[in-house]
Amino acid sequence: MKKLSVKIVGAGLIGTSLALALKAKGHSINICDTDASAQALALDLVGEQANLTRPDLIIVATPVETIFDLLSSEFTSNSDSYFMDIGGLKSNLLTKVEGLSELSKRFVSLHPMAGREVSGPQSARADLFESRALLITSTSTSSTEAIELAKQLAGEIGSTPYLIGAQEHDQAIALISQMPQLVSSLLAATLVGTPPKDLAFAGGGLRDVTRLAGSDPALWSALLLGNQEELLKSTHRFASLLQEFIDALSKNDGEKLKRILREGNQGRELIPGKHGAKNRDYTYLPIVIDDRAGQLARLFDECAKVNANVEDLSIEHSPGQETGLITLALSASDAAKLGEHLVSAGWRVHSPLK
Repeated sequence: MKKLSVKIVGAGLIGTSLALALKAKGHSINICDTDASAQALALDLVGEQANLTRPDLIIVATPVETIFDLLSSEFTSNSDSYFMDIGGLKSNLLTKVEGLSELSKRFVSLHPMAGREVSGPQSARADLFESRALLITSTSTSSTEAIELAKQLAGEIGSTPYLIGAQEHDQAIALISQMPQLVSSLLAATLVGTPPKDLAFAGGGLRDVTRLAGSDPALWSALLLGNQEELLKSTHRFASLLQEFIDALSKNDGEKLKRILREGNQGRELIPGKHGAKNRDYTYLPIVIDDRAGQLARLFDECAKVNANVEDLSIEHSPGQETGLITLALSASDAAKLGEHLVSAGWRVHSPLK
């Protein structure tokens, strides 16, 4: 991809992260924001700013309710540039953009499926988009060049591009992005008024499920209201399942409770792996090793002897503990042959898990 001059309007989490990622690839970056403190921090993080009089690309990274006006304003001054936004809603925006025929030709809408529960440039990361999906929504008149530029941009920030229509985007986002935020916030809201001594007992599960509840209320209220029709469909489905659970619990119906929980297991398994790829069907091989130097290297030597390809691994070990648990993720066939080989070589191998 040729080096571009890129103007980013909006120095929040996403805009600043995008600036950092593109700057690291050698592109010329200028980032601006109406919030002087946010802009100052973003400028310090990104470093030297390019003086762009005619940028190749202008990306609007601001709250959804401001995107169209900023696109219109920027197009008036830079009609030869290409334009993109990175907002979380598409249908209404694309309808408005298509009302400006020349802008529509040079515009593509993006939605990086990446973010954090904390906002602002202070939370920005250059690797925020790596191994994530980048949803690309074109107008009915977006040029081939504009769409290709969006695909190339995805590669520059480490994302995988996916073309998706505006309505399809908003429908999917209601379930996979907005519902998690809603459920997290509602659960966290039930904690208000809970005695501190009870909350002191909280473990990782509560923190995990309520992580998204730390997000910006102003940002998310606009996103939720902007996708009202699609979100209501998802919330009604969720409410129906919740009522089923309440009924089963009230009637001491253990079989129905187990069925609902099993459906949760099934739904969890449907969530794909990195950047929208199919979730790999790994077999997990647990191996206990001694806490001494070189053990992990020896284990990988054994893998090489039988040509077993390790897809992933986890290590469970605490300081001072004499042993550790290494769990290798492999294909089913590799797990079988490696397990047999390690047992014959005297390793402490335990039953494979799915």
